[in-house]
Amino acid sequence: MLINYHIIVAAGSGSRYGGTLPKQYCPLWGRPVLMTTIERLAAAAPGAEIIVVVSGAMAEEWSAMCREHSFSHPHRIAFGGATRAESVRNALALVDAERVGWISVHDAARPMVTPALFGRLLEALPGADGVIPAVPVTDSLRLLSADGASRSVDRSLYRAVQTPQLFDGRKLIAANRQPLRPEFTDDATVMEAAGYTNLRLAEGDPANIKITIAGDIKRIESDGRHP
Repeated sequence: MLINYHIIVAAGSGSRYGGTLPKQYCPLWGRPVLMTTIERLAAAAPGAEIIVVVSGAMAEEWSAMCREHSFSHPHRIAFGGATRAESVRNALALVDAERVGWISVHDAARPMVTPALFGRLLEALPGADGVIPAVPVTDSLRLLSADGASRSVDRSLYRAVQTPQLFDGRKLIAANRQPLRPEFTDDATVMEAAGYTNLRLAEGDPANIKITIAGDIKRIESDGRHP
């Protein structure tokens, strides 16, 4: 029987958010964001094992938070690396490579994933190397040149990428055997660099925002979709 996995990357420092804690540990509805992310991802695709990647500096703090909030949702812990790609690679070391089915990789700071969104990913995965949720770009875009000049580009040709990204697990593991590169900012890029280019786009969700700056948590809380 194949085993499916959710990898939740929670090892970042969240420096752009500007809080005293990394954003994934800041309070959302009275408890750390990461707890809502775990629960909502598990509800979106039940039955998969969950691996959470935390920094070594936050491992004890996360355990204390779980005790404080009586949070007992099953998950395993991997430790973060120097980059996001290295953190995912550390999580993959905990995967049963002989029995792996699909693997999703999700940002801890996106707590609003829904069953509808994940269902679209699962529907698109058969026959593909992976599926990426994406939404249309609404802002005007300009392309910078080396001399500092810029020109407008057709925004209809571009999409903003979200997570969770869903992959054939064996192929994701194989792709992560290649040397790491600075441009590996998401897992679709890692797959592409390894030659797994059959990466389909699925309709994302504008409400599936990534907490990035101060005010994003209030924005999520104000939409009324309390767990």
